[in-house]
Formats: sequence, structure tokens, C-alpha cells
Amino acid sequence: MRALFVITLVFGSTVVHAERFTFDDPAWKFDAQEAEVVDYLGERALRIRGGYATLPEIRLTDGLIKFDIAVSVERGFSGAIFRVQDLANYEHFYIRPHMSGNPDANQYTPVINGVSAWQLYNGEGFGAPVEYRMNEWMHVTIAYRDDRAEVFIDSDAPVLVVDALRRAVAAGAAGVGAGNFAPAYFANFDVSPLPANYRFTDVEREPAPIAPGTVRSWQVSSAFAADELPARLQAMGDWTVLAAEPSGITNLAQAPGVAPRKNTVVARLVLDSRIGQTRALQFGYSDQVTVYLHGEPLYRGDNTYQSRDYRYLGTIGLFDTVFLPLEEGRNEVWFVVTEAFGGWGIQARFPDQDGITIADAP
Repeated sequence: MRALFVITLVFGSTVVHAERFTFDDPAWKFDAQEAEVVDYLGERALRIRGGYATLPEIRLTDGLIKFDIAVSVERGFSGAIFRVQDLANYEHFYIRPHMSGNPDANQYTPVINGVSAWQLYNGEGFGAPVEYRMNEWMHVTIAYRDDRAEVFIDSDAPVLVVDALRRAVAAGAAGVGAGNFAPAYFANFDVSPLPANYRFTDVEREPAPIAPGTVRSWQVSSAFAADELPARLQAMGDWTVLAAEPSGITNLAQAPGVAPRKNTVVARLVLDSRIGQTRALQFGYSDQVTVYLHGEPLYRGDNTYQSRDYRYLGTIGLFDTVFLPLEEGRNEVWFVVTEAFGGWGIQARFPDQDGITIADAP
């Protein structure tokens, strides 16, 4: 029998009926290493680790999700997913209890073609410092509309305001889940359409200026397996133009053909140089890269999570520079970028672009 409660929520003059799904309701779909309904801290709760519980029949474009969560101080990544198309494509908010009180105590990230992107999206607007209460129920509310979302954790005001959700707006399912490390407990899960008169919190966040010389788009190959190199570089197919975001970062998880094991793409710049000259190109990448000019390798780097020490995050930034010996006329620069974990991206900037034109189409 379906266990369903109707909760009446009042926002201004709008009355919204939210559905509360108990976790033994057959509407839930479980895809996790561990998932069981238990009695915990006075509530009938879901204990879950290593995956998600979703409500596939819920299809919301704009929504309001409420739930209680209890976690331990162990390293963990537990929270909610929404606008779920499938378990490779959704919006994700999760908490890091082991980072309680720190600027990265929580995280919003899109998941695109199975690739979570926290290495590309971090800092203000993506996470916020929150002190958590361990082994107690904390109440979480997530409101989302269009490209905005805000998160409340035991608070009257949002602890996190996201003013640019990174996935395209689309109706989708909702659910909860936890990472592979530590389990989390969930109870009292309510979901409803977001009231039309819901007002998001205004934030004064100055957009970062786009620096001159920033690469605004890339010609990107279809994804392929890293072990197909170098033969794959001899027979590239069609190119797809991917635009950079205002930050200058291009999320390569949007490339055609991304799938398990297909974790490598070529991001190409076609440059027209007025004269033969050597120019610096600053760049950032996630996670591994080899840079080629006219088919010859110039640089190889590894920015993978924990590749340098156990604290190394591998977040993206303009931290590297390659000096390009450009010929007069057409030059092709290829960045072969492989994803390992946490985000798949590229960004670049010419500190001095005088005499260089970037082609924006194949």
C-alpha cells in the first residue's frame, strides 16, 4: 500500500500541497550499494550509502524539496538531486560533514553525462561555510526555479544561493543519496512544485570581468578512450563548437559521445598568426592534458585529484603556461584532455593576443 501524506504549505496567498513520501513507499527507486528503511532517532528513515533513491514519477521543472538528514563526522557526501533525467544527468547538492564550518562544507554541482564537476565550480555561489550537528536531524530545504536555487539548513535564510544552475532547465525527478564512504539517514521527504510567488533571496554578486585574450569557444572532438591514443589523433572526425562560460571555463562533459571509459577529448584552437612569433598561452585543465602544436607535443600535465599529495583537490584555474612557437598563417593547437574524477574542463587566455585571430568554427 502506498504511504502518502499531503502537506499544506502556505506561501503568501498561495496554498501548495506537497507530497510526503515515506521511504517504504513503492514509488521510490533504489540504486545504491546499501539502502534500507530503519528506525533512527525517532523517525522512520532511509539509511543509504553508495547511490541514490529517486522518485521517477515526480517530474518538476521548478520545485521545493524538504527533508531531514542525519550524518556522522566521517568523510561523506550526502544530499539531494533534482531535475533528474537519469542517474548520469541531474543537479546535485550535497554536504561534506567532515568539512563542517569550512568554506567547502557543501557543494552544488551539475552532473552531465555521468561527470560531476565540483573541480570546475567551487567557491562563492557553489558552496558555503555551515556548521553541522552530527548524529542529529538537520532540516534541509531546496528551492529551485529557472537557473536559480537556494538551500536552507536549519535556517530561516538560505545558507547557499546559486544564481546560475549549470544544466539546461528541464523537468525531472527528485531524490536523495550518499557517496561511497559513509552512510546518511533521511526522513520526512516532501516535494512540491515551487509556488509562483516564491521570491528568491537577492544577492549582490559582481560578475567577474572577462579578461582580454580569454578563449571564448573551443572546437571539441567526440569522446574516446584514453588508450586509443595516439592512433586516434591521426584520424579525427567532426568537431563540435563548445562555448566557454563567463568564467572562461568550458565543461568538456558536454562533448559528443561521452560514456563510461570514453573519458578523453581533443579541444582544438585554430589560430591565424600575422607573423611567425612565440606567444604565451595561460591555461587550466582537469584532469590530465597533453598540448600539441602542429601535431608535435609541447607540454604534458597532471592535475588529478590527490595526484600531488593527499590534500590536493585538482580544481581548475589559469595555473599553467605554454609558449607557442607560431608560424605565419594557420596554426592548430590541440589540448588532449582526459577526465579522471571531479570535473572535466579546459580554459585558456592569451596575455597578449596582438596579431593572433582565433577561428570560432571548424
